Amino acid sequence: MGRKVVLACCILNQWALDFKGNHQRILESIKLSKEKGAKLRLGPELEVTGYGCGDHFMEPDTYLHAMQVLAALLEDPVTEDIICVVGMPVMHRNVKYNCNVIFFNKKILLIRPKMFLASTGNYREGRWFTAWSKQRETEDYSLPRMISDITGQVTVPFGDAVIATRDTVIGVEMCQELFIPHSPHEDMSLDGVEIFLNSSGSHHQLRKLHLRADLIQSATLKCGGVYMYTNLRGCDGERVYYDGCAMISMNGDFLAQGDQFSLKEIEVITATVDLEDIRSYRGADPSFGIQASQRVSYQRIRVDTSLSDKNDIDLVPSKPKQLHHLMPEEEISRGPACWLWDYLRRSKLAGFFLPLSGGVDSSSTAAIVGSMCSLVVEAYKSGDENVGRDVRKLLQLGAGDSLPETSQQLASQLFTTCYMGTINSSDQTKERAKKLAEEIGSNHIYTDIDTLVETGLATFITATGMTPKFKIHGGTSTENLALQNIQARQRMVMSYLFAQLVPWTQGKQGALLVLGSANVDESLRGYMTKYDCSSADLNPIGGISKTDLRSFCRFMSYKYPELKNILKAPPTAELEPITSEYSQTDEEDMGMTYQELSVYGRLRKTRLCGPYSMYQKLTEMWGDRMDRKEIAEKTKFFFRAYSQNRHKMTVVTPSYHAENYSPDDNRFDLRPFLYNSNWDLQFKVIDEEVKRSEDARHTVPNNSASGTYSKESTDTLSGYKTAFPMEVTDDKRVGATGGVGSRMEGANPQNEKPNKSFKSPTVGVSSNPPSETRKVGQPSPSKNSPTASGKGKVGSLQSYKRLYPTLPDRETGELESSEQLGNIIKVQPTVFSTELFQTACQNTTSPKIAKQENYESDVSSQRNRYEDRVLDSPTEPAQPTTVVSTGPLPSAPPLQSGLSRSSLTTEGSPLSPVSYALNQIKSGNKDPAAIRRGLAALQSSHNSPPSLLALGTKRQYNAAQKEGESPKKPSPSPGNQNGSVASPRERKDTKSWIARIFKS
Repeated sequence: MGRKVVLACCILNQWALDFKGNHQRILESIKLSKEKGAKLRLGPELEVTGYGCGDHFMEPDTYLHAMQVLAALLEDPVTEDIICVVGMPVMHRNVKYNCNVIFFNKKILLIRPKMFLASTGNYREGRWFTAWSKQRETEDYSLPRMISDITGQVTVPFGDAVIATRDTVIGVEMCQELFIPHSPHEDMSLDGVEIFLNSSGSHHQLRKLHLRADLIQSATLKCGGVYMYTNLRGCDGERVYYDGCAMISMNGDFLAQGDQFSLKEIEVITATVDLEDIRSYRGADPSFGIQASQRVSYQRIRVDTSLSDKNDIDLVPSKPKQLHHLMPEEEISRGPACWLWDYLRRSKLAGFFLPLSGGVDSSSTAAIVGSMCSLVVEAYKSGDENVGRDVRKLLQLGAGDSLPETSQQLASQLFTTCYMGTINSSDQTKERAKKLAEEIGSNHIYTDIDTLVETGLATFITATGMTPKFKIHGGTSTENLALQNIQARQRMVMSYLFAQLVPWTQGKQGALLVLGSANVDESLRGYMTKYDCSSADLNPIGGISKTDLRSFCRFMSYKYPELKNILKAPPTAELEPITSEYSQTDEEDMGMTYQELSVYGRLRKTRLCGPYSMYQKLTEMWGDRMDRKEIAEKTKFFFRAYSQNRHKMTVVTPSYHAENYSPDDNRFDLRPFLYNSNWDLQFKVIDEEVKRSEDARHTVPNNSASGTYSKESTDTLSGYKTAFPMEVTDDKRVGATGGVGSRMEGANPQNEKPNKSFKSPTVGVSSNPPSETRKVGQPSPSKNSPTASGKGKVGSLQSYKRLYPTLPDRETGELESSEQLGNIIKVQPTVFSTELFQTACQNTTSPKIAKQENYESDVSSQRNRYEDRVLDSPTEPAQPTTVVSTGPLPSAPPLQSGLSRSSLTTEGSPLSPVSYALNQIKSGNKDPAAIRRGLAALQSSHNSPPSLLALGTKRQYNAAQKEGESPKKPSPSPGNQNGSVASPRERKDTKSWIARIFKS
């Protein structure tokens, strides 16, 4: 019937400036397309030259050689009887353009220049090319003599037009034009174009594929038609990896998809489509017809051929299929592995060398090389002759030598790992590195570099007469850092020595490529020694976050079980002496967690935040978990560290690009490397913002004459963090919630470290092991802890006991009576702000409250009264930030026997709507009507005396009863029927219970 057509998308692994190899791969892809019955062949962007030529696009030689390849393609019989679309640069009227050349049977039909250039992130097309700005217009392009002699043409159309065959119309848009707000395919569809072609050079980035797929699907779902998308594949000489994954979509359905990661140099996917399906899809939508009638037409370049055959009755259209997406962990296992393979085979070196420390980063790098070996063995076993030929060259095998049967056998010949230990290294990391190397199959070496380190130090001591010491031995921070750096730099020197000589010891020629293992977060923070093991030839994980690397290790542990043990160990550089009281960890050294670093990195790069903007964003994200002052200190500390260490990015190892917040200085993240790290104005604006927010929060009415509170009373609050701690996941700080007791540790901006970790929906839980979980208020292991000596901002023990003689001892935290439990709840500092605490303490001596003897004698009643008072305060209480609790809401702590909350009255009024609403929450009922009335009473009571705020009025209670609501008496919990002293577990439940009420 003449309406079914076969279309082909070609994925090619091209190499910048490899004109001969590129020409062969293009020709082979055209041949494969014809063998599959295709009448239209689409190739990737700039496939003739390779996309990554960079400033070579400014050279006239590049355009000359590109024309020579085009001439060879036009002359070759393989290109006959198929419409070919080939990507190459073209100079027109002394202006350089990124173009698609469309030809058929030795005739050039159209040269279509790119209209919107990619100039963000890693892309710099605007540096080398000019965008064609004349929409729906063409000009005459004068062909060079070498092309004119073949085609017999003198000029050809150059510009924005479409190709019209006998049976359909074909339009072109290129790469970036799919991603812009108003894409060309929208206007072309209204002018009757049925097949859209997109030649792309799009690099891989974690979690990026869905964006391309969504745009392609949306294009055909909205406009109808067939969308053919193809892409480059492989490493063509840059830091990026082009991940292929060609797609063909029609009317919102995917018909074909290529591999995202593969070692194949050429892949051709095809789809068979029925053109009548496109016409029926569009014709069913009246709105499409209305807009099409108002179109502005494109110039049609007519070609006397058809994509369909008369006898197509046996041709079956392609079925819709579900698009396949890889998990991020799978992307990491394949993308960097393919990138490393391309680099290795094209560099013609003998393999890889990796300093393997037994930590997550170097182990991730080793696992990626292991994955590469698996992909290579799988490829040549499945019949890929190109891969097999490359392996023979790399292993220097003879004609009669067999290829390795397993990935471990291949790794033993291509991959060398080395554990470079010092006196500060542990046996555990040494053993973990050895076991992982055995599982991967690498040639593993152990060496001790203490002699080298000692020789370097002896040279310094002889020259200066001064002996540096580690900090734990009494040295300064400068000495401590220098002693760590000399170890790290010796490892880099030894790495290159081994990389050059290991092949010689095996009787082979060449050298090994040295692999680095610094992740993107450490590069952003500058947490690495300049010219240490982070300085290498390649770094496959340099664009991947620590969080993703840990997930990748968990994913790969099915293949390499030792990764499970590596994940359990805390990240550490092992450059300082280990003692019973001190063990170096990465997050301790950095002054921030890896989760925090990921947030900072994305805000800095992808959200384009400077210090002040980042502070505002973090306030929105973390404001319910910590106070603004602490957020400000974290923001300032990050920017100090980032700016002081930015110079390291000028020498950062070429890394696989995988994250859009990479700090790579080469082309992706163009920023200064010499900063004013004080950020004077920026930090001043942040401090002023913090002060304004604190002033607004402190404007709270109270009963004191001056309206202020004494510093002694404020400091006393922190004492309760020692006496009655609450669990947090933390390494290094006291007063984790901010506010009272929270401070920056260290006055020197160079060494200043803010409060480290906290619970946040964005940041998550600290990655520290469970053994490091301690209590807020307990002395930190650090000798700089503000409570290590019982002094500092927590206030004096004497003032504490003088002000609150009925409260438990701050040092022991022991309870002597149930009354003390009520007092604890009244001054719970991790839940209530300082001002509210002071107000509550003053209100306990109110004459109206003092008359209620039974109220004062009941522990739970005291707690209930204080909760109401806090909730009824004009200022919203601070949210709890350090409570670690999961599971259902615990039941309310028990009342003493013989009493019920409904019996508590003031001025003849039972429980207030606020208290009743709280009881509804505590009992799990959470009746909306009761909670709304409680909130209304809360809002209307701001100007009432504290005693009335606490207990409400009889009118409010009667209003609640009219709707059939009555207070429920909670049943006492087992084991505490008689109001006995609460156990530590019950005290913990009480605090968690209070925190959850406020959270609700």
